Amino acid sequence: MGPTRRQFLAAAGLGALAGCSTRIDGDRDRADSPTATTPSPTATSVPGDSVVPTADERLPLPMSPGELESRAVSGGPPKDGIPSIDDPSFVRPGAADFLDRGDPVFGVAVDGAVKAYPQKILVHHEIVNDRLGDLAVAVTYCPLTGTVQGFERGETTFGVSGRLINNNLVMYDRATETWWPQILATSIPGPWNRSPGTHSLREFRLVWTTWGQWVDHHPDTRVLSTETGYARNYGNDPYGSYNPVSGYYETESTLFAVLNEDDRFGRKRVFMGARTPDGAAGVDKSTLLDERVVTGEMGDTPVVAVADPRLDTGYVYLNPDGREVTADEATVRVDGTAHDPDSLPLEGVHTFDAMWFAWHGYYPETDVYA
Repeated sequence: MGPTRRQFLAAAGLGALAGCSTRIDGDRDRADSPTATTPSPTATSVPGDSVVPTADERLPLPMSPGELESRAVSGGPPKDGIPSIDDPSFVRPGAADFLDRGDPVFGVAVDGAVKAYPQKILVHHEIVNDRLGDLAVAVTYCPLTGTVQGFERGETTFGVSGRLINNNLVMYDRATETWWPQILATSIPGPWNRSPGTHSLREFRLVWTTWGQWVDHHPDTRVLSTETGYARNYGNDPYGSYNPVSGYYETESTLFAVLNEDDRFGRKRVFMGARTPDGAAGVDKSTLLDERVVTGEMGDTPVVAVADPRLDTGYVYLNPDGREVTADEATVRVDGTAHDPDSLPLEGVHTFDAMWFAWHGYYPETDVYA
């Protein structure tokens, strides 16, 4: 059943539509062309004809890059068989009549841009090459692992390779054709680039929340439009549904092999994962939302996770000095001073939702808080 569903996505991608790039009554906003971008001046060069912005330090890998490549399997569709959205358009909330308040969206507020990317659109495309202000970005979503992540993309765009590792999307950049497993955010060899070096991408946070919560918190948001240039039924998720939860998203089965088995939690239980070059930690999302504050360690460094009830999400911070962090229904306090959950006076760690099997599969030595 699994490969057939992914093959459905590939087959549907053959029907491109024309004439979707115009503004209508000022209500629809077309992003600037994602192929004409300026790289960050401090971006690191990777092999190829262009520049992909990479982080100063490499994130941890569960095994060698070559071994990871050997674990890649075909997801069904070929390279670009699941087509990325490379010319996205956006509408105001009043024109987003295809969304119910309970539908999941992936929200971001960066560089003055406030946008929401509906899960029901991204499940058909997995990658949106977009811009947030002056920043060229790729918004990526893997339905099989429940992970949404944002990356800087510099002068290139990202596409869907057609391969999966640990059930997780393997992206490639179109400048060097290097493979980038989404959760790992780190380059490995692939059939189109045998020696890419090993670098990690620069990431930015996307919040997994509901349309109702996001638009209440950000009434000025723009929403990714269903006018993507492809013939799709965006009311139909080929894997099931999140509103209400059904199909693949509520079962314990995966479509492909996982890298590391662990039966402490249900496979699809949602954890908030955070990792640095020094280690990884996973916090059970439901526990965090109930308790508001969860403390622990990542590697040898104390960390604190705090809930954000406004969007039913959370944030992870390094807390090496052991500052006192408490929370109530409305605020988080650090040493008695109130702050919003997403702006504590501590060093934040990039954090994102992931199904337990996917997080543990890539980070079997993760510290766990549940």
